Amino acid sequence: MPAPLTLVPTSQDLPQSADAVVIGAGIVGVFTAYYLATRGLKVALVEKGFVGAEQSSRNWGWCRQQNRDARELPMATKSLDLWERFAAETGEDTGFRRCGLLYLSDNEEEIAGWARWRDFARTVGVTTHMLDSVAASERGKATGRPWKGGVFSPTDGTADPANAAPAVARAIIKLGSSVHQNCAARGIEMEGGRLSAVVTEHGTIRTKVAILSGGAWASSFCRQLGIRFPQASIRSSILSVGPGKGDLPDALHTARVSVTRRGDGGHTLAISGRGRVDPTAQNMRFAAQFLPMFMRRWRSLSPGGLEGFRSGHESLKTWRLDRPTPMEEMRILDPAVDRNTVKLTHERAMELLPDFKGRPVTAAWAGYIDSTPDGVPAIGETAVVPGLVLAAGFSGHGFGIGPGAGHLIADIITGAQPIVDPVPYRPERFERSSWGKVADF
Repeated sequence: MPAPLTLVPTSQDLPQSADAVVIGAGIVGVFTAYYLATRGLKVALVEKGFVGAEQSSRNWGWCRQQNRDARELPMATKSLDLWERFAAETGEDTGFRRCGLLYLSDNEEEIAGWARWRDFARTVGVTTHMLDSVAASERGKATGRPWKGGVFSPTDGTADPANAAPAVARAIIKLGSSVHQNCAARGIEMEGGRLSAVVTEHGTIRTKVAILSGGAWASSFCRQLGIRFPQASIRSSILSVGPGKGDLPDALHTARVSVTRRGDGGHTLAISGRGRVDPTAQNMRFAAQFLPMFMRRWRSLSPGGLEGFRSGHESLKTWRLDRPTPMEEMRILDPAVDRNTVKLTHERAMELLPDFKGRPVTAAWAGYIDSTPDGVPAIGETAVVPGLVLAAGFSGHGFGIGPGAGHLIADIITGAQPIVDPVPYRPERFERSSWGKVADF
């Protein structure tokens, strides 16, 4: 795995039963299991590969409110508080810091859009500062050039993708629940018209509740159960450079390239929104539903290659519960890097911040961003399988809002007052068109 990741020792011994089984140990899955365990539930978290090994360790690490869609903003705000509280509650270090996020631009239309978002954010108590040319140029002095304007969101921050999900997994184990790696969930069993067990490659766990937080695999898993969940994956490529001298921003976004300071003092470099669409049977099946999204994003997306077919996460196969599944054949989605994107990203970063010149490229990696037709995650109990809660399609936002999503799911399952309004996330909305509903992000 080219993306850095802290490994966590876990148990190979499955419990015979659990109050809840969480399928998938990405950032949403681990926080869901954590918040269920804090309420006294016995939870089993099963993961086909390693904790956090797919998109949860392959993202920028941003935890932001800035420029969030109105449907996600409440969850983003709550998540920032929960990131902080988690460290205080557990003593585990996710690398979270409210370092502030800096946006710089020479595009007056873009700056005006940020100003409109600032006006909206004020109505819900979110602080963000518009920067005029003088202030933007001062905050962006590491670029060595003037800017027309920008935004600084002081209460936003970053966490460490390599350590965050593993830190939460350790906290789950401390609470007396269990985590199981290299243990793919193959399907479920039902009794009396509702979920009664989760079947894994290593045995069956009796339970009345399961949470499917399977990332890019979620739609294929749903299809085995007769659930139609429209989902498409974008292959995104980023790189990291080693530490160096110079006073560089902790987190900086521009239209050409974005940079984020890593825990080791190096930086992650990426081009926002840029990715490849690898053709698969699944994305062709859902193509009509994703047309509104594509019309909004087409300038950033390019046709891909055969990586999607090789990975197997978006096939239309059905599988048996007593045979190995595609998830066991591909334990960790580790698609090929788009070398042209990596080269362009590095060139743009050195042009933006001259201090990057001479720094070694330490790694480059790709990951699949699982998306929904409107760019908003699907969270809620499925109608086809009572007892199964879907938590997927986070559209590149899952890392930052993972704590809030996990808390909301625990609220839904335990009947507590929801931390945010769950209605915008309900999966049944995909029965209607997404025209005019695609998220602004």
